[in-house]
Amino acid sequence: MIIPYIKLDPLAQQPQRMSQHAAGFDLSACLETPLSLAPGSWEAIPTGLALEIPVGYEAQIRPRSGLALKFGVTVLNSPGTIDADYRGEVKVILINHGKDKFIVEPNMRIAQIVFTVAIAIEPTEVTELQPTIRDTGGFGHSGH
Repeated sequence: MIIPYIKLDPLAQQPQRMSQHAAGFDLSACLETPLSLAPGSWEAIPTGLALEIPVGYEAQIRPRSGLALKFGVTVLNSPGTIDADYRGEVKVILINHGKDKFIVEPNMRIAQIVFTVAIAIEPTEVTELQPTIRDTGGFGHSGH
């Protein structure tokens, strides 16, 4: 499948699959100068890219595990969703949960994007739901 994209900024980097069987593509910060994220702060980081996602699919923006483990930096609304009809710039909301300021460098790989099927669902109100063994058991119901 082909996902067309355009570079909105000449500094934008193409999404990169970092291994042959990687599920996602890394997205890079499209910045002219470094950006500092203080502990507890967040920022929408531009990628300089716009996508044409086919109808019936979505893109999810997910954290990079290395940034999360080493620095406590993650995607705030993880996973962020990009709908098939959105044509604006893809931005990544990074948050610094770490103890030290984090510097987002130009062209730094900041997140990954994964494309998935988005099944068309029609919510329908009914008067009762089919019972299950679990039924209304909620948080902690399975014993863990």
